[in-house]
Amino acid sequence: MPYSVGLQSAADAFLSAGIATQFTFGVVIFLVIVLVTSSLQADEADAPASLPCYSLSAILPFFTRRYDFLNWGFQATGQSIFQFQLLRNQVIVVSGESAREAFFTAKGLDLTEGFKILSGAIPMVRGVTSNLQPRRIAMIHKRLAAVQRNAPLNDLIPLILEDSRRIMSTWGTSGKFDPFENIYALLFQTTLRSLSCSEISDDPVIVDRLKTLYDTLDNGTTPATVLVPWLPTPAMIKKLWATKEIYGIVTNAIRAREESGVSHNDTLQMLLDGGDEKLVVVGFIMGLLIAGARATGTTASWLITFLGCHQEWRAKAVAEVESLLAIHASSSDKDSLSARLSTIRLEVWESETPVLDAIIKETTRVAQPHTAMRRNLGPPVYIDGKIVPTGAYVVYPFSDVHMDARLYPDPWAFNPAREEVKHTPFAYVGWGGGKTQCLGTRLAKVELKLIAAMFVLGFRHSTIDGTGNSTKPTPNWNDILLCRPPPEETGYISYERSDIPL
Repeated sequence: MPYSVGLQSAADAFLSAGIATQFTFGVVIFLVIVLVTSSLQADEADAPASLPCYSLSAILPFFTRRYDFLNWGFQATGQSIFQFQLLRNQVIVVSGESAREAFFTAKGLDLTEGFKILSGAIPMVRGVTSNLQPRRIAMIHKRLAAVQRNAPLNDLIPLILEDSRRIMSTWGTSGKFDPFENIYALLFQTTLRSLSCSEISDDPVIVDRLKTLYDTLDNGTTPATVLVPWLPTPAMIKKLWATKEIYGIVTNAIRAREESGVSHNDTLQMLLDGGDEKLVVVGFIMGLLIAGARATGTTASWLITFLGCHQEWRAKAVAEVESLLAIHASSSDKDSLSARLSTIRLEVWESETPVLDAIIKETTRVAQPHTAMRRNLGPPVYIDGKIVPTGAYVVYPFSDVHMDARLYPDPWAFNPAREEVKHTPFAYVGWGGGKTQCLGTRLAKVELKLIAAMFVLGFRHSTIDGTGNSTKPTPNWNDILLCRPPPEETGYISYERSDIPL
């Protein structure tokens, strides 16, 4: 009777184990049951091809090495559309010209729901940044548009330049730094300046604290925190703690403004003057800070990196900014660079900078590892003859178009002189496409241009490896946050201050 005795021993051992062990065992059994039942579900005739695996370990790379995982999925199924299960969630991955057009134009595919489930890096507070009523979402969009109107954006220009001057001045006259640390931190500061309030953006201690907390959210986004957010893993506990801290910082700033009775010309004041609900104000700042800083910070870090290893484009950028100063700056040459640049009007930055525009566009094409995520909240839709059921999640990797050698020859090469692809719909989706354009595009482009102008005129720089030799690092699309190059290709910025005072 050794078999029955073994079962009895196992049962006794389980019952004598601690609560934590029993809970973990229960979770594992739950996941196994979900995966097994999912694998037994038969696909409909018009359903996308399924990945040839159902184990949880096989889909973990969706979170850890997404670019490789999606490419493997297309190769393993031999199809341009495939599906897999994230526990009980059906995820459909699409590619190709017609699928891309359908993805960006289908009415039922919802951005907010797709990003919330599949990303998990936004601080989630019910009623503040998640589970929002449509009217609150519409109000947040309306306020973001108001921030980017001509007058507010013009007012932001000298503040962004002053933030840049102050931070760049701390770098000294020469040295080297990691652009994904220094440039990203600079963009985090300017995004705080643009989307929050002076109580936060004027205090370097609070700024550093917020950056650390948002980094905790990013680094704490694991497969477990996305798939089973109710499971109290160490990563989830850290995310909850960081979210609570961020919420506290934002609400304290709002309270300080209200109690002071002093009006400021910033985004918080606009929200308060508009009579918005407190939860809308808090959600606007908490959610948009990380959404803006992460994407724009990635672009800025790579933009400076690319200019450092493509000196011909650096020279073109320098010439363009010098021309702006010569024609449009109303201050004296004896003034600081930031003061002179701040006198250039918004419309000039937007309409008379073709070189910077081309550099920004090429950078977002090569080094923005976006995977667009949607959830079908409408009736079932068909994409390339394959059904997308109600409730299913749909994913479109930007690499499908931005790394397409038929549209962009030698696609990994940084070449801002590329001709615009006009014969293919949605050939460039760096700022979104169709009904889901990035709502903060105008602000992001102004930030990028101002910081690039300050840096290329205030410093001479090049991109080097760890031994000091020139290098051209390759963006790593598996790094879904910063596209940071792999360790063996790490690039640093070697710089020295120019003769122009910041």
